[in-house]
Amino acid sequence: MGCSHSVHNETKKSEKAMKAAVLIQNWYRCYKARLELRRRQALNIFENIEYADEQDQMQLAKFFAFMLEHYVKNKSSADNLPKIFNPEPKRKSDEETIISLIEVPDTYYGPRLKFPLTFADVVLLIDAFKENQILHARYVLEVLLEAKKILQQMPNIIHISSTVSKELTICGDIHGKLDDLFLIFYKNGLPSGNNRYVFNGDFVDRGQNSMEVLMVLFSFLLVYPNDVYLNRGNHEDYLMNMRYGFTKEIMQKYKQHGAKILHLLEEVYTWLPIGTLIDKKVLVIHGGIADNTDLTVLEQMKRNRIVNILWSDPRSRKGCYPNTSRGGGCYFGPDVTENILTKFGLKMIIRSHECKPEGFDICHDGKIITVFSASNYYEEGSNRGAYLKLSHDTTPRFFQYQSSQITQAKTLHERVDIVENAAFRILGERMIIRKTNLIQAFRKYDPNDTGKISLSDWAKATEEVLELHLPWMSLCPRLVKTIEDGYVLYNMGFKDLPVVRAPKVAKAGMVETLVRYRSDLKIIFNIIDKDQSGLISMDEFRAMWKLFCSHYNIDIEESHVDQLAHSMDLNKDGSIDFNEFLTAFDVVHRATNKL
Repeated sequence: MGCSHSVHNETKKSEKAMKAAVLIQNWYRCYKARLELRRRQALNIFENIEYADEQDQMQLAKFFAFMLEHYVKNKSSADNLPKIFNPEPKRKSDEETIISLIEVPDTYYGPRLKFPLTFADVVLLIDAFKENQILHARYVLEVLLEAKKILQQMPNIIHISSTVSKELTICGDIHGKLDDLFLIFYKNGLPSGNNRYVFNGDFVDRGQNSMEVLMVLFSFLLVYPNDVYLNRGNHEDYLMNMRYGFTKEIMQKYKQHGAKILHLLEEVYTWLPIGTLIDKKVLVIHGGIADNTDLTVLEQMKRNRIVNILWSDPRSRKGCYPNTSRGGGCYFGPDVTENILTKFGLKMIIRSHECKPEGFDICHDGKIITVFSASNYYEEGSNRGAYLKLSHDTTPRFFQYQSSQITQAKTLHERVDIVENAAFRILGERMIIRKTNLIQAFRKYDPNDTGKISLSDWAKATEEVLELHLPWMSLCPRLVKTIEDGYVLYNMGFKDLPVVRAPKVAKAGMVETLVRYRSDLKIIFNIIDKDQSGLISMDEFRAMWKLFCSHYNIDIEESHVDQLAHSMDLNKDGSIDFNEFLTAFDVVHRATNKL
């Protein structure tokens, strides 16, 4: 009896332990699910704000077309036409002569390249970049010039064949993240005749090492032109680089020769192929397709006239309709994919262009694959990167990774906090520069001026102003100070929003406008600053501001702008430092900000 009783007790203890273990497992799964939900919500905020910025970029491109038309109609302004609109063609001999005159001093301890490049040269380059060395401007220009010569011989769409013994590696957006590129090479091997790669655009911008990424990719192209393929992305573009960081990176690293590099780079971009066709079955393009995509036409078009291929995104809804989120390209549904694949005898399309939480995504019944290779794209810990390997039977295998420097020692909860806080930080910036518009929108839903509106009305008003397509009702408790009985007390303000810094003479409405369009204005002023002096005359400032307001439908009294501009003309010589002018308008986060 004693033994039986003991066994019975042990069984009960075991059952309790099992139940406890199951409860703990269920709790942990729920805990991880909640954290993952928060991470996905943060990614949604990042993505929608990114797409809104791209809308601004497309609007800016339209403004430059508008400005060009203005210059053409006003012949008296022709002499002031910026070089971006009227580039002076250079002969090959001119470019080579200019490069040959750039001396590499004895004090330069970085890699010294000899052309034609060899595999050993590229390894030397990689080792130097791992040590944070800067490649001399002469070698940068030589690599770009040699790459241009090769790219000029290539068609719009490169046709390649797979082999049974050699898999093909396809990488998506890198975005200047050198750590990710080196991690891919560590896991998958360096490009070679036996290890072929397709890099599917967006090599630059956002990351801090776009130049190094570009130099590595172009150098491998020079050594293995039949085994390394580079497709153009929407960020291989002069104006995109001015907004998203690559231009700034070049001018900081190459102060003396930065302008030469930018001009040559702009040419190189136009010669990048727009796609790669594997075994006539798999099309690799950066963005996507439209219902009228015709590969035959694409192969004959001027490469710089193509938009849909670089900007479009797949969606589950049928049809082809404008990509309103990005402001360029289109959305295409599974029916469009099926029609295009059938028409051209394709099996699938591999594209990039969209950040995915896990680094890749499969949609349209497996016929559209998205691969995105920049991990931590929005913030440390925000997403994984991935690349894929394509076998001879076109079966893809995915490989994920995440380069981590800051968050490696942090808990899962802490990592999600970092991502979420960063997302709400940039959302706060978006809201503070539209604060006046938001209050006006809230009051429309409050005809009796009670100072409060329903949660649903608050969400409608916020979306009407910001147009970010976010779940505002669920975000509201994180953004507003006071909610009582389902009503938002909008006069109580927002939680922990940053503040806008501006000169005292600036009017409130003008401050928000200048902060909102600060990036656009900086790009415009830098382009019309022909001598790169950083100064712009008062007359040029007035003329550009007038055009800008006309095109963007901005209603600000010219006298207010004049008064502000004169206040920034510190030495009263009729010119203003426009970078200083725009820096005077800034969004400043409080030290205690917990967004």
